[in-house]
Amino acid sequence: MSDRSDPLLTPFRLKHLTLKNRFMSTAHEPGYGEDGMPKARYRLYHAEKARGGIALTMTAGSAVVSRDSPAVFGNLHLYDDAIVPWLREMADACHEHDCKVMIQITHLGRRTAWNTGDWLPVLAPSPVREPAHRAFPKTAEHWDLDRIVADYASAAQRCQAAGLDGLEFEAYGHLMDQFWSPATNRRDDEYGGSLDDRLRFSWRVIDAVRAAVGPDFVVGIRMTADEALKDGLSRADGVEIARRMAASGKVDFLNIIRGSVESDVSLAKVIPLHGTPASPHLDFAGEVRSAARFPVFHAARINDVATARHAIASGKLDMVGMTRAHIADPHIARKVAAGHEHHVRPCVGASYCVDRGGEGGETLCIHNAATSREATMPHVIARSEGPLRRVLVVGAGPAGLEAARVAAERGHHVTVCEAAGKAGGQLRLATQNPRRRELVGIIDWRLAELQRLGVELRYDTWIEAGDVDPFKPDVVIVATGGVPQSPALEAGDDLVVSSWDVLAGTVQIAQNVLVYDDNGAHPGMSAAEMIAKAGSRLEIVTPERNFAPDIGPFNHVPYMQAFRRHGAQLTITTRLTSVRRDGNALVATLSSDYAPEIREERRVDQVVVEHGTAPMDDLYLALRPRSMNRGEVDYEALTAGRPPFPDRNPDGDFVLIRIGDAIQSRNVHAAIYDGLRYGLLL
Repeated sequence: MSDRSDPLLTPFRLKHLTLKNRFMSTAHEPGYGEDGMPKARYRLYHAEKARGGIALTMTAGSAVVSRDSPAVFGNLHLYDDAIVPWLREMADACHEHDCKVMIQITHLGRRTAWNTGDWLPVLAPSPVREPAHRAFPKTAEHWDLDRIVADYASAAQRCQAAGLDGLEFEAYGHLMDQFWSPATNRRDDEYGGSLDDRLRFSWRVIDAVRAAVGPDFVVGIRMTADEALKDGLSRADGVEIARRMAASGKVDFLNIIRGSVESDVSLAKVIPLHGTPASPHLDFAGEVRSAARFPVFHAARINDVATARHAIASGKLDMVGMTRAHIADPHIARKVAAGHEHHVRPCVGASYCVDRGGEGGETLCIHNAATSREATMPHVIARSEGPLRRVLVVGAGPAGLEAARVAAERGHHVTVCEAAGKAGGQLRLATQNPRRRELVGIIDWRLAELQRLGVELRYDTWIEAGDVDPFKPDVVIVATGGVPQSPALEAGDDLVVSSWDVLAGTVQIAQNVLVYDDNGAHPGMSAAEMIAKAGSRLEIVTPERNFAPDIGPFNHVPYMQAFRRHGAQLTITTRLTSVRRDGNALVATLSSDYAPEIREERRVDQVVVEHGTAPMDDLYLALRPRSMNRGEVDYEALTAGRPPFPDRNPDGDFVLIRIGDAIQSRNVHAAIYDGLRYGLLL
């Protein structure tokens, strides 16, 4: 498909702006700000997408306009004049690549916490508590509204002064649309009741902003057009608001959302993760576009180029948001334009990015460790300027595959040996849960890249210390992963099975099962989900204060839905102490750190334990005496991007590197980050 015939590569005219293609990244807060300012890390993150060919990057999610809208997602402080030069640096960096830059602005209303920032009262149209952030808001008084309207206007002027190309209001779950929704607006004054009155505050804000920035600055709105919530904003009212916004002449585009963000469950429908239908709200956004006859943008699990192309070609959207997809690969547009669409690193819908952001952390992609680390980690791997080496990678899990990919991109001769008949390691195991099968994209993309790079991959090849010599390696990378380990029990280690056994199907799921999760991450929960869906009676026991603390709010939702729908029992702050056999049954003894003298028993058919992994380090330990660095890594050099392998053995045969779970039990992102940063230093 040529540039001229690909709908995604056609320009779009938005007011006076020409957007060079139809790719955009919608506003989101990645958590990279410092003191509420978009400094170097924030700038480099957006500049990378600009370098990757995107037409429009929307920053912030959202930048707050008032002090009494404290940041709970790492939001930028748009009420502070100090933000202007930082925004200007970011805009300039993106403009160098003909990428337009806009910003989303907001007052969070009730969607925040009172015990952060300046500890000012949280407010809302009415004192209706948001389940997610739990503040009991005060009713916004008229003087509050006057102040906030003025804050919006001042914030817009800062955006304009920074050289941004436009802004959008945030109106899904924030103060503006909290006035729209009957679920959150119970006022009986001029700001409540009829749709006209519920829109009054929004029109005041829009008019003030338009007066502040003039008629030529681009102003849009990202809005829910249907809360899909009992007593919430109806579809009819939402579409009518969209029509009114379009007809007003005061805004220049609509960015359409469907749903509510007031709880984890509703938010997971707005921002769906893997195991759910792709692009679930695309048709609805197209219906709003038809009704409003106005430019419409939209993003919600549009994570592949084919769907994005369909969205534009069918006239459903004018600009297509592939936000998480650009977190996975900021160079999508460049690859499509070059005819390399098949090289795009796929978004697998794991939602590791938004899970971290939803809990106030930094946004990281599950399988692109360069995202957010652009200052030190490149997205495009350069060929080595030093001597080329022979690299042997042992293990084809995510760590080994990534190390092999990066080393091969550097120009080294790479061979990968894998003991199993397929690549993927623990990640392949995770895909045995049908809901999480999209994770296989992490494996498949790397295998395709290794094939492109000419890497030799040998399956069913067990490597011991004596098997290394024929490869004559300059570098050996041990990526052998780990094996499941059992928690310390007083008795009964031989009577339990692991979460791996359940996921792999090597044991039959029993009728009455106790799952003891002493890890708090996906393996135990995924096994428990499969047990619940098999129809077994299930109790999940954890010593934590809450279950699965290493899983964020988005991924909690499908697990908890499965547990609730299948009647699973959740028991927290409780440890598995021992297991004994009693006839055909097992008796699990439980205790608690909070009252260790009290012990309880559960009579079950099967006990499944999850306690992370122990490293498979036999090969590493055997090779260590023969290596030049004796396995040692200089962490100061590693983190500074310098060769981190000290010469400890002049007679050594090779540099020895150990990565991923072969070091310690961690996660996919950590494994891939290991592979990337060690591979870059070869």
